[in-house]
Amino acid sequence: MTDDRTPTTPPAGSSPGSRPPASGPEGTPAATAGRPAPLSAAVPPAPRRPTAPPRHPTDRRRPDLIAGRITRGGDGPCYGLVTDDGREYALHGPGMGTFPTGTTVRVTVGPADPRATCGPGTPVGIVEITAVH
Repeated sequence: MTDDRTPTTPPAGSSPGSRPPASGPEGTPAATAGRPAPLSAAVPPAPRRPTAPPRHPTDRRRPDLIAGRITRGGDGPCYGLVTDDGREYALHGPGMGTFPTGTTVRVTVGPADPRATCGPGTPVGIVEITAVH
């Protein structure tokens, strides 16, 4: 039997078994044998410390939207609501449905009806109310 393999001659200036270095984007060496390519030699700048609190709220919140638990429920038109931060509202909205005490709701509010007296809390009118499950 004869061996069909023919020896190859490496390019000039290289040793047998070595390969020329591959280049990645912008002339950086590409990843080799499981090692990632270097990201950057420059150290990123450190974030600056704020010198004062923000001038405007960083979390925008709609002023006409509140959420909380019903404290005075029933068929309406008056309901009581307390938010997670302890604010109490006296909600008024005829025909809005039945909301038992303890139900968590999301309420779009509007101006209060001056004729409605719905108990303790900031009086507001209900534009829309939905139970949160």
